[in-house]
Amino acid sequence: MKNTKPTSPVKLTKLTVKEPAELMDFLIAKMGGMSRNSVKSLLSHRQVSVNNKITTQFNFPLKATDTVVINSSRGNIELTHPKLRIMFEDDDLIVVEKKEGLLSVTTGKEKEITAFQILKNYVKKSSPQNRIYVVHRLDRETSGILVFAKNRETQLTLQENWHQIVTKRVYVALVEGKVQKEKDRLETWLKEHEKSLKIRSYNTDNGGQMAVTNYRRVKYNENFSLLEIELETGRKNQIRVHMESIGHPIVGDKKYGSTNTGLGRLALHARILEFYHPVTEEIVHFETPVPREFLKVFHK
Repeated sequence: MKNTKPTSPVKLTKLTVKEPAELMDFLIAKMGGMSRNSVKSLLSHRQVSVNNKITTQFNFPLKATDTVVINSSRGNIELTHPKLRIMFEDDDLIVVEKKEGLLSVTTGKEKEITAFQILKNYVKKSSPQNRIYVVHRLDRETSGILVFAKNRETQLTLQENWHQIVTKRVYVALVEGKVQKEKDRLETWLKEHEKSLKIRSYNTDNGGQMAVTNYRRVKYNENFSLLEIELETGRKNQIRVHMESIGHPIVGDKKYGSTNTGLGRLALHARILEFYHPVTEEIVHFETPVPREFLKVFHK
């Protein structure tokens, strides 16, 4: 006979939000002396839900009348992977933060692990019938926020209406050299070279795809600039190509002109994603910090 330990009754603590706040600050204020690390532990173990949806995002924005529930028992299904962290999950979506070096999805040639495979295995632990659907991608060496759908209908809604649904999409990039302009809008046509498979930027329409990138200079010194970048279009390698075209390639991007390999990675991170939830139609906002290694070059 199987030896089983008696289980403690599950306790649910229900809290109502009175005024706008970030989830971490709200829990610290309400949970009587709980440390930041303790709150982070609750979040990482999927013990906190907002309006009946589990969230692991410490800076999740709360608004008045939201309901926050803390579960005394840890969620049975956890995703623990060094390259992938779940930020948000409900019945329709999974929002993750991907580390650099992990493919979003396979191209058919690679046999290495992908974000898609990791999440597919994760959802099947709850039920073998569960599936994952690709919505968009990040390059292998780009880190940041990535969205997957949990059903075909949500996938199609997001893919077919991506530019109407997404209200904010912000990247940060560390580029070589001092960018002279504080901000600029780059509008060119991108076309892939058949032999090199490298995408090139053209100032006139030569049959390529029009690409629009807006950037703002956040920090700089004589050798590097940190840029905040917003996309109006989402072309393949768009940011990387546009940065090379203005003479400031992204650090670590050997393919597009970088000679600096000091960080050991491509210095591009998808930092903020905000969009209308395809089912609830509410705006959901996800934000990650600027990678520390991007900032170290300004502290020397």
